[in-house]
Amino acid sequence: MTTTTASLSSREQEVLAGVKTDLLIGGEWRAASGGGTLPVEDPATGIEIARVADATSDDALAALDAAVRGQAALAELSPRQRSEILQKTSELITAHTDELAMLMTLELGKPLAESKGEVAYGASFFWWFAGEAVRFKGESRQSADGSGRTLVSRQPVGPSLFITPWNFPLAMGARKLAPAIAAGCPSIVKPAKLTPLTMLKLGELLLEAGLPPEAISILTATSASAISSPLLADRRLRKLSFTGSTEVGQKLVAAAADTLLRVSMELGGNAPLLVFDDADLDVAVEGAFQAKMRNGGEACTSANRILVQSGIAPAFIEKFTARMAAIKVGRGTEEGVGLGSMVDQDQVDKIGELVDDAVAKGAKVATGGERVGETGYFYAPTVLTDVPDDARLLKEEIFGPVAPIRIFETEEQAVAEANDTEYGLISYLFTTDLARGHRVAANLDSGMVGLNRGVISSSDAPFGGVKHSGYGREGGAEGIEEYLETKYLSMPF
Repeated sequence: MTTTTASLSSREQEVLAGVKTDLLIGGEWRAASGGGTLPVEDPATGIEIARVADATSDDALAALDAAVRGQAALAELSPRQRSEILQKTSELITAHTDELAMLMTLELGKPLAESKGEVAYGASFFWWFAGEAVRFKGESRQSADGSGRTLVSRQPVGPSLFITPWNFPLAMGARKLAPAIAAGCPSIVKPAKLTPLTMLKLGELLLEAGLPPEAISILTATSASAISSPLLADRRLRKLSFTGSTEVGQKLVAAAADTLLRVSMELGGNAPLLVFDDADLDVAVEGAFQAKMRNGGEACTSANRILVQSGIAPAFIEKFTARMAAIKVGRGTEEGVGLGSMVDQDQVDKIGELVDDAVAKGAKVATGGERVGETGYFYAPTVLTDVPDDARLLKEEIFGPVAPIRIFETEEQAVAEANDTEYGLISYLFTTDLARGHRVAANLDSGMVGLNRGVISSSDAPFGGVKHSGYGREGGAEGIEEYLETKYLSMPF
């Protein structure tokens, strides 16, 4: 790998030069205590574009020290003041759309248009929770025996640790930070080592918006455990929110048990997408395309298994395959690109293994099925048909632009196959029969369902899953409850 930015445009170099690459600890930008750094590369070229500080356990504990001070600083702010900070953050994110989108595209590889969409999505969480910050619920009621009165109130959980994934560098942090700030909780963020630059820029904007410096720390690190282990063992930490794989999530839950942390887990997915014979074909094709290809398929909400009823299957497969085959693949900064690079070589290798496994067992490649180019980490938009029951990609999360299509005959068969997974994050279904839509949605084992639409994530709705997809909710009125404790005061009349 070559460590250079010479191949980047002047605008790309300008954006990268404007990002702080040290650790943010309690409002102070500083080098890692061990002096180490870690590389960040452009996955479209494989070229190193930046180096960021590589935090140690000592840095993690320094961030927790700051968070404890930050708890007191946030307590001095009124709900309206916290709301104004959140609103200002939303406005600053929007004002820096071009810069943030360029950072995301450079470190993740997705097209600029998608990056701009994520910027708007991330900003919406700060806007939404600016409203929630002044709407804490409380209650006053007479005690059952008539001897007094009970007052029920909410208070912040306390210092919180957020471990975010690489696939949505801004949005995954935003939907944790915004409710935490609204509730009055100081935060420590450990962004993914593959895509840390966008979160570092968000840290700058939070400080500019007026967040108390001690209330936010951002720790970039090669080793997530070097950060999480000492923090999870420290009783001053009171909340953990993690987005990532189920395997890692299970380990974190076990580690959090010793100090009985409040825990939120947004884990893996294996989303089914059901298309019934009575579906509007064009709506179903476009919805399936969006559900499959958002973020290049590198999303836990991505349609992992497309199940199509036999009567509509030939027409659906033909139109959907044509839609996938027409995607322009290239560097995300190029005009008209619909699919950028995958995040790294490991991701390309995993996608290739899953496709090769399915083909070896009898699946047919309708389009794609191979790596694209010699430079960067690109994989072609792929449609597989006749996918057999024992193909690994029916059980494992693909996290790439690969759409396996299976055919079913009856509603009961479709629901049974859709639910035949340990995951339960999101499901999609397409039908013009409203009664069927409600009936099938009720029978699908998932925390979210999209009916006749392929993208349903929204800051005003509770995002989260069931089974091995985790627990807790992010977004909506429910999202702030993850950061609030309930307290009651009993007193005589």
